[in-house]
Amino acid sequence: MNNIETIRHSLSHIMAMAVKNLYPNTKFGIGPAIDNGFYYDFDLPRQSFEGAKAGLSIDDLPKIEKEMQAIIKSNIDFIKKEIFQDEAEKLFANQPYKLELVKELTSTGKTGVTIYTSGDFTDLCAGPHIENTKEINPLSFKLTKVAGAYWKGDEKNKMLTRIYGLAFATETELTDYLKILEEAEKRDHRKLGRELDLFLIDPTVGMGLAMWQPKGAMLWRIMEDFWYQEHLKNGYELVRTPHIGSRKLWETSGHWGFYNESMYPPLEVSQTLKEAQEGKKSEIKEEYLLKPMNCPFHVSIYNSKPRSYRDLPIRWAECGTVYRYEKSGELSGLTRVRGFTQDDAHIICAKTQVKDELKRVADFIIFILNTFGFKEFNVYLSLRDPNNKEKYAGNDEGWEFTQKVLEEVAKEQGLNYKKEEGEAAFYGPKLDYKIKDCLGREWQCSTLQFDFNLPERFDMTFINQKGEKERPFVLHRALFGSFERFIGVLIEHYAGSFPVWLSPTQAIVLPIGESHQTYGQEVLKTLKQNNIRAQINLNNDTIGKKIRESEMQKIPYILVVGDKEIKANSVAVRSRNEDLGVMTTEKFIDTIKQKVETKK
Repeated sequence: MNNIETIRHSLSHIMAMAVKNLYPNTKFGIGPAIDNGFYYDFDLPRQSFEGAKAGLSIDDLPKIEKEMQAIIKSNIDFIKKEIFQDEAEKLFANQPYKLELVKELTSTGKTGVTIYTSGDFTDLCAGPHIENTKEINPLSFKLTKVAGAYWKGDEKNKMLTRIYGLAFATETELTDYLKILEEAEKRDHRKLGRELDLFLIDPTVGMGLAMWQPKGAMLWRIMEDFWYQEHLKNGYELVRTPHIGSRKLWETSGHWGFYNESMYPPLEVSQTLKEAQEGKKSEIKEEYLLKPMNCPFHVSIYNSKPRSYRDLPIRWAECGTVYRYEKSGELSGLTRVRGFTQDDAHIICAKTQVKDELKRVADFIIFILNTFGFKEFNVYLSLRDPNNKEKYAGNDEGWEFTQKVLEEVAKEQGLNYKKEEGEAAFYGPKLDYKIKDCLGREWQCSTLQFDFNLPERFDMTFINQKGEKERPFVLHRALFGSFERFIGVLIEHYAGSFPVWLSPTQAIVLPIGESHQTYGQEVLKTLKQNNIRAQINLNNDTIGKKIRESEMQKIPYILVVGDKEIKANSVAVRSRNEDLGVMTTEKFIDTIKQKVETKK
């Protein structure tokens, strides 16, 4: 049985064959296997389409699928061959993208390239591929979408048409995965964010910049209050830092040179906007940059006065908003933005304290993830590339110690971890936690990192027990990663039906008629006096419509009040899952408080 990646790669070529049959003048880009499927990039001439249609659309995919299935049933062989450069250039004379690749492949001294021929279609490819199309189940793949993609991912190049497909070993696996995709679409945080009035991204304000509606802001506040409480319990102190910092700060930290692809250009702060618009030149040039990280500010606070071993460990935490450059085409709801708030902390400690501090953070991360409903996660131990040490800050001794102690902590804490060489940050090794949501998808959130760079660049020291200066260790860590991304994951994990303790609105009061509104207002007042986040619907709609609207807003508890409830001084309670019957307002308040206390 062929490896599924090989089958997916071969399907990308079969798709190219089908496109060639249907649209003969097509120019071909590349077609690799990817997670769960494959894609191929095409340059489709306009004359391939009839009437006013300007290009390929999702409506054309069933036709291409049908052609692919016919090719698969034809039992066509994949034949590999090595050819010289001049032969390849003749073969691909009418395929400019292939010609460009041939020249690149042979520019390093190679005299030839590898091709695969399938029927009357030949492609430039190193493989591997299946031997014959009969090895593929024609019902185990599906073409899913059409997108634009710049040739080689470069915006300066031509935009090609990319067709994506899914592929699995069996039809059953494909069906199961399509069901997951359908469920994922229902849970899309961008869709639910609009429907539940949680957040807004407006092009007029700026792409990649989230604004929070009242309910979304309340969700944020609940999370942040919990975050602050737990950090104070765990021995952290709070700090706050500006959104911008001087160019000198970022030059000292190394971000100016090492992180410039993720930073925005400097702001000129030595003149007003009006002066700049009028073309006036300032006598003194003063440049600031939007911060991409909080770290240099925390280090600056540390260096503001002499430190002793008695001061260590220092644990400073901040919910700080940072700004990082992202291409507009890569922005995605809350999970890929340009401005986001990190739940950042830096632990500054002596070498003898490192292991205990790492364990404290590892326990804290698991506590936070479990509290928010994430019981499954994988941990990745990112190490430096031993064959390319020069691209990393720090010395061999420091790297050997920190990599070893990180792995010891992962083992001792019983973490399910995987080592990844070459994935460390340039400034130090790290443990990344990828949580699994209810659909089994991984999301990068929590992280725990060493930093050799900043202690050296800012000459951080403390006076040790011998009265000598010593370099401290600095640990970066984030539990949510960022509020925006974590909230996006939460929305999809719970499909917007947050646990009671997290729900922006925990209960809604629904008077049946106008005569019941006064009593409903009294119930609402009692709930709010007991710190229950509650609303009331005073619209003149039927009670059925009010209930449906409340359910669509995914409010945990619906309290219906009418004549019977007024007479019994009670409320009729409905939860998301069942009718809880009639109870006193006091009993209902106890029910909610128990949910909040147990974080359910």
